[in-house]
Amino acid sequence: MTNVRERFRDLHESGTFIIPNPWDVGSGRLLESWGFPALATTSSGLAASLGKLDQQVTRDELVAHVRALTAAVSIPVNVDAERCFADTADGIAETTDLLAEAGAAGISIEDYDPAAERVEALEVAAERVAAAARAAARHGIVLTARAENFLYGHVDLDDTITRLRAYREAGADVVYAPGLRESADIARVVAEAGAPVNVLALAGGLDVKQLGDLGVRRVSIGGGLAWAAYGALRDAARELLDSGTTGFKSRGITDDELEKAFTRR
Repeated sequence: MTNVRERFRDLHESGTFIIPNPWDVGSGRLLESWGFPALATTSSGLAASLGKLDQQVTRDELVAHVRALTAAVSIPVNVDAERCFADTADGIAETTDLLAEAGAAGISIEDYDPAAERVEALEVAAERVAAAARAAARHGIVLTARAENFLYGHVDLDDTITRLRAYREAGADVVYAPGLRESADIARVVAEAGAPVNVLALAGGLDVKQLGDLGVRRVSIGGGLAWAAYGALRDAARELLDSGTTGFKSRGITDDELEKAFTRR
């Protein structure tokens, strides 16, 4: 376990790496077999796999998912822990402990409160990051702190950078402001955040090379792969229902690819 966590931390030392987001064990095993160095869970993709909407997954369901995924792959797994399912420092620490014990190499904590439908006050959010950081340090796991402004209509780059810097000072190892699209904004975050930066790859946005050229350390996909897979399922189902044909089978994954991913060496 220590070796996996050290490898994950080392990935953040230089260069740019992609951390794709599987939504179940099978997608995780496939992504590992194709050569990605680490994985990250996706709250929205996991929720969809359980027939739920995002932000409806319980802590127990997430912990079970992480335990199953980390047992099935040999590469580091970062966990989208949303708000850490807690309103108190003790609750945040408990969630961090549970995810670490389930095998996480890293976790993220975000500053949006869906119950209140708002981004939390900076002082409160920084205190929450500090609580997660203290717990993460006990296990040697990487803590990513997220500033959610751009996802919830508060398009204020100055405030976002202020938040990311405060979260870094509170103990976060990596910072992340999902929703950034413009190269100038991303470059400014990289220059001013004071920590390795994760960027969410967006449809029609900058590609991985362009993000790397801006100094981004880590690129994630969020629920993008899950939605692509569900979109392929939708299109196949429509073909079957509308025309009765099965052309979609020629576009599917092969048995050889599945055997390579799912057979323990």
